Amino acid sequence: MTTFSAADVPAMTGRTVVVTGANSGIGRVAAQVLAERGARVVLAVRDPEKGRRAAAGMAGAVEVRRLDLADLASVRTFAGELAGDVDVLINNAGVMIPPLTRTADGFELQLGTNHLGHFALTNLLLPRIRGRVVTVSSNGHRMGSIDFGDLQWERRPYRPMVAYAQSKLANLLFTTELQRRLDEAGSPVIATAAHPGLAATNLLRSEGRSRARHAVERAVSRVMSQSEEQGALPTLFAAVADVPGDSYAGPGGLLEGRGAPTLVGRSARARDRVLARRLWDVSEELTGVTFPRDAVRAA
Repeated sequence: MTTFSAADVPAMTGRTVVVTGANSGIGRVAAQVLAERGARVVLAVRDPEKGRRAAAGMAGAVEVRRLDLADLASVRTFAGELAGDVDVLINNAGVMIPPLTRTADGFELQLGTNHLGHFALTNLLLPRIRGRVVTVSSNGHRMGSIDFGDLQWERRPYRPMVAYAQSKLANLLFTTELQRRLDEAGSPVIATAAHPGLAATNLLRSEGRSRARHAVERAVSRVMSQSEEQGALPTLFAAVADVPGDSYAGPGGLLEGRGAPTLVGRSARARDRVLARRLWDVSEELTGVTFPRDAVRAA
């Protein structure tokens, strides 16, 4: 187990980091730490006003740009308007167990935001990415499966937690296939993933739960969960530590709920390379964005 802390993040002067969903939670903390280390940090957020409020509390070179991952037109605009190279892209933004909602492109909101939006963003930026792509998943991926027959929940009764688990499994499969393609192209860029454990920002919402159950969940979470600052450490570890491509970082404590970050395991489905390739092909079809093999920088 490591003893990695925010103090172990090296100097980032001269580097550009893009963090999606950086106006709150672990994304905000990660962005703040990286800015303090000298990076130019781009807060890619759906609500620029919330982004500006978050940026006001950060030291260093921080800028706010609008990005709505639930709208592929917004993703394309963001990628097209962002100037210069990107050293680290942190795919952090996400939604968790909302009622059935559709994105601007008709995707189920959790898959559309957590996976497809980041899939498109990464591939659009990839020709300019010089170092690392970090995608935030969840231990919830272990409950996930990819239902290619009904990815968008158009025929089944909607189950928010099952849909969430599918999207988080997709994050890890995306990381695996992205790394395979980067290796095949001879690129020095690596793809990593992380999960925050049971961070205070990642608690289940109370919709549909009795007051008694919600009270129990909150009591358990107070004992088991860790702060935003601790929850951001696996993301920072995956972004700057000496780790291999397709690695997965998470807390090293009991049930990976809390503790110092280290490399952790994943479910058998999340290690399925055939499944990862199939999901990639489907994601290209759905988003219209493909892996830019000819534009990816060789080592």
